[in-house]
Amino acid sequence: MAADVPNLVTEGLAKTYLPKGVFYNPVQEFNRDLTINVISEYGRITREENANKKRKQLKKTTPENSGFSSEMEREEGAEDGVNVRLSLDTDDIAPGVVHAGGLRILEALAASGLRSVRFCKEMSGIKEVVANDYSYDAVETMKKNIELNDVQNLMTASCDDAAMLMYKASRDKKKLFDVIDLDPYGGPTLFLDSAVQAVKDGGLLCVTCTDMAILCGNASEKCFAAYGAMSLKSKSCHEIALRIVLRTIDSYANRYAKYIVPLLSVSVDFYCRVFVRVYSGPQKVKESASKSAMLYECSGCSAHYLQPLGRIVESVLPDGQVHKKFTFATAPSVNKLCCHCNHPHHIGGPLWSAPIHDMNFVNRLISRVRINEEKFGTSKRVIGMMTLISEELPDVPLYYLPDKLSSVIHSMSPGFLPIRSAILHAGYRVSLSHAAINSIKTDAPPSVLWDIMRCWAKIHTINEKRIIQGTPCAFILGKEPELAANFELHENAEPESKKLGLLRYQNGKKDWGPKAKATNDFHDQTEKRKQNQNKRANKRLKKDIDEGRYKQHYCANFRKTGSCNYGDECKYSHDIPVDEATPTT
Repeated sequence: MAADVPNLVTEGLAKTYLPKGVFYNPVQEFNRDLTINVISEYGRITREENANKKRKQLKKTTPENSGFSSEMEREEGAEDGVNVRLSLDTDDIAPGVVHAGGLRILEALAASGLRSVRFCKEMSGIKEVVANDYSYDAVETMKKNIELNDVQNLMTASCDDAAMLMYKASRDKKKLFDVIDLDPYGGPTLFLDSAVQAVKDGGLLCVTCTDMAILCGNASEKCFAAYGAMSLKSKSCHEIALRIVLRTIDSYANRYAKYIVPLLSVSVDFYCRVFVRVYSGPQKVKESASKSAMLYECSGCSAHYLQPLGRIVESVLPDGQVHKKFTFATAPSVNKLCCHCNHPHHIGGPLWSAPIHDMNFVNRLISRVRINEEKFGTSKRVIGMMTLISEELPDVPLYYLPDKLSSVIHSMSPGFLPIRSAILHAGYRVSLSHAAINSIKTDAPPSVLWDIMRCWAKIHTINEKRIIQGTPCAFILGKEPELAANFELHENAEPESKKLGLLRYQNGKKDWGPKAKATNDFHDQTEKRKQNQNKRANKRLKKDIDEGRYKQHYCANFRKTGSCNYGDECKYSHDIPVDEATPTT
C-alpha cells in the first residue's frame, strides 16, 4: 500500500503521508533526532527521581526487619507484603507499548504528526502522545499517519488552538503533560504563557525559535515587542538569541511562581532549540532577578559586559544554615565610553546570564546516543555537537571571534590555535562555543584580549595608512600592552572535539534552510520559485510594452559587436542602421 501512495516520507522508523499544504522540513531531522534522545534521557531521569522518592518514603515507613532491601522495593499501589522491584530502566519495554507510569507528551503544533509518530515508534516509557494542530487538513493527515504506523494505542490527534488546549489542560492536574514540544513557524511567544501552566512540576518544555532575524538584531524593536528584550547585531548574536529565549520563558514561568532549569540550549543552522525543566517554588523564583542581566557591547571594538538586575547576598547562620538576602545590583558596570577604544556602548537585553546547559545531562545524552548510534540518521552530528557543548565553559556568557578582533585593528587574523594558546599561557580558560565556528569563550577580560592583539600587531606590522585617528584601531594600538603574550602552541589549545574530527555543522544540501509557512497553494517550494522567477523583471517589461518603450532603443552590445546573447528576447532593438553600427575587427 505504502509504495502506491504519493508524497510518502520516511524518517527514522516512521512513515508519513505528506499532502499539499502540510508543513515538513527534512533539514530539521537533526532537531527531531535530538529531541527524541533528550526526552528519552529525561524520562530515565524522572524514573530515577521517583524511585529515590519511594526509597526515602519506604525508609521512613518500613521497619528494618520487614524484608525489604535496596534492590527490592514496594511499588506504589502494590498490595501489602508483596515485594516489587523498582526498575529504573525501560529498555525491557519495547517502543510502541503503553507504559502506565510513563510520560504524557504534547506536540502542540504537529503538522503531519511525523515527530509524534517517531516518539511512539522509537521511544519506550510513554503513556500517551497528543498531536495537535489547528489545521483540519493537517489533523486528517495525522489520523492517516497514525493508522499507517499502527500507533493508535499511544497517539491521539487533536484539532484545537494550541494555546487553548494547554490552558484547558492546566485547569486539571490529571491532564497536565510531562513534556510539551513547541516547534512553531517563527516565534513561540504566543504559546509560552499556556505552556508553562500546562506542564507538570519538573516537566520538560522543548521550544524551537526560527525567527532568528529579530533575535539576532536585524529588528531589535520587533524582538522587544515579542520577547521583551532588545537584541543586538553582534558577532555573538546566536548565543544572545538563546539567552533572550531562556529569559523570556523564565519570565512567563515566574508569573505563576515557577522557574526554569535549562538542560540543553542549542543554536544551530537557522534556528535555536532549548530544553528546560519547569519547577514550582516561590522561594526559587526570587533568584530569577540575579539570573537576568542587561548587556553592554562596545560599538567600536565589541567588548561586552553584563549588568545583573539583581544580587544575592549569602550569610551563614549560627545553626549552619545559609541565609539568602535578595537585594539590588550595583551599577553601572561600564563607563559612558569604552575604556579600550573610546566608543559608546550599545545596550541589549535583559537576557539569561546563568548557565544554559546542564553538563551532567549533556554527558548522559552523549552516552545514550553512542549506544543507539545506528538508530538515528544524524547521530554523528548529535554526538559531535553535544561533545562540543560539553567542552564549553558553563560560567562564561557569550564569546568573541578572532576575525572580528583582528578586523578592528586591521591586522591579519592570529588564527584559531595561536590566540587560544596565548590566552592559556596568560593563565585563563578558553573554549569553543557551539554557536559559532572558531569562536573564543573565555574568562579573560577584554583588556587581556586586546593586550594579546597588541602583541600580535607588533609581530605582524600593520600598514600605517590603516591607523586613522579617532578610530578604534588608533585608540587600541596607541596603548602599550601590559601583558607579554606567548603565541607558542599550548598543549591544551586544540579542543578534543576538533582532534577527533567530530561532525558538528550541517552539510550543505539542496533547499537547505527555513521553509515557507505551510499553505494550500504550493506543496513544493520549487513550484513557487519557478513562478516567481524574474517576477520584477517581467513586471518592468510589461510596463515598457504598455507604455511603448519596448525595443525603442538600440542594443549597445549588438551595436558594438554585432551579436547579443539575448537574441530575439532582448528588449532593445537590433535593427541598427549600418552607418551607426560599430565595425567589428
